[in-house]
Amino acid sequence: MTLLAETSAVMTKTRELCAAIAGDEHFSRLQKDVERFLEDDCARLMYKTVHERGEELHQKQHAGIKLAPTEIGEFEAARDELMRNEVASSFLEAQGELEAMQRTIGKYITMTLELGRVPTEGELAESEGGCCGGGGGGGGCCS
Repeated sequence: MTLLAETSAVMTKTRELCAAIAGDEHFSRLQKDVERFLEDDCARLMYKTVHERGEELHQKQHAGIKLAPTEIGEFEAARDELMRNEVASSFLEAQGELEAMQRTIGKYITMTLELGRVPTEGELAESEGGCCGGGGGGGGCCS
C-alpha cells in the first residue's frame, strides 16, 4: 500500500485534519467573512480599485519614477476608506489568517518530508528567515 492509498494512515490523518479545520468555529467565521465580501459588490469594487492603484504606484516606484505627494495622499485616503468598510476589513483580516494557516500547515508538512520526522518549534522558527526557507531547506530564492 502506498502513502496515498485511500485507506493509508497518512490519508486517514489528512482527512481528519481537513475535518478538524472545516469543523472549527473560528474557521467558519473566517469563511463567512470571505463569502460576505464576495457578495458585496461595493466592497469588492473598493478593494479592486485600491489594489490596482497600489500596483500602479508600486510599478512606477520600481521604474524609478518619483511619486507625487498627491498620488500618495489619494491612495492612502482610498486605502483608509477601504479599511473603514467593515466587510472589506473583515475580509482582509480573514484572508490574512487563512493564508497564515495555510503557510504554517504547509511548513509543517514540508519540513516533515525533508527531515523525516516532525519538526521542533525551534526548527520551525529557524525556517522563518528568508525566502529560501532560512534553515537551508532550499526551494529556490526570491528574485
